[in-house]
Amino acid sequence: MNHGLWDRETVALLLLISVMPLALTWLWYGGLDAAGLLVLALIISGLWHVIFMLARAQPPSFAGALTALAIAMLAPEDLSILQLVLGISFGSVMAELVFGGWGRNVLNPATVTLAFLGFGFVTAPWPEPPLPLAWAAIPAALLGALFGVMPARVIAGAVIVIGGAHLAGLPVAPAFPAIAVVLVLLVADPVASASTKLGGWLNGAFFGAMIILFTLGWQSAAHVQLAVSAALLTSLAAPLLDEAAIALWLAQRRRRHG
Repeated sequence: MNHGLWDRETVALLLLISVMPLALTWLWYGGLDAAGLLVLALIISGLWHVIFMLARAQPPSFAGALTALAIAMLAPEDLSILQLVLGISFGSVMAELVFGGWGRNVLNPATVTLAFLGFGFVTAPWPEPPLPLAWAAIPAALLGALFGVMPARVIAGAVIVIGGAHLAGLPVAPAFPAIAVVLVLLVADPVASASTKLGGWLNGAFFGAMIILFTLGWQSAAHVQLAVSAALLTSLAAPLLDEAAIALWLAQRRRRHG
């Protein structure tokens, strides 16, 4: 059956193109170590996609490369190969592949992987993204929104809340690079974010609110750690935010039409 141009692999490819400014900047600053980590994450993620392809006739997706990139950029440092294998396997299988692959999952597999690694190996230090990554995230987000593969409302809602917090004097500025990378790679996932118009705005605002809450109340956390934790809670809240948006629309419709 011909599904036209806009199938899930087209979306995944456009997402990969969109995040290239971010990926290339990270590889430039990370050098061979970053490249090696990315290759390892790609291999582990790719193997699980092949296993599910053979077991369930489930085609692999380019979205696996997005998962691998997010994990390579944001995973705690100094982890062993076995620890990375465990974390990526858990996230890819339990958060994506068992649901039928990318597009049918509820949570972003990279978010689940990073949370698993952070909670499971608490002594491993989190990376500290350099400031240029925050600037590289801007064209990535603009490309994603232009192509229609990243939810612009989610991004805008987060930027408004976090930007407002910065203007109000709250100490969110040091975490900007981590926040920007997590927003583009994890929170702006078109599958795991809210899908209604109001839900999208609320989804982004919720992420911003979690960032503010963690910045003020979890001062011992690394910047990537608090941003990933905020992304996980935001993904969990996305269905509820959509439900609230739909309930509000129905209430307004009843008031209008009786």
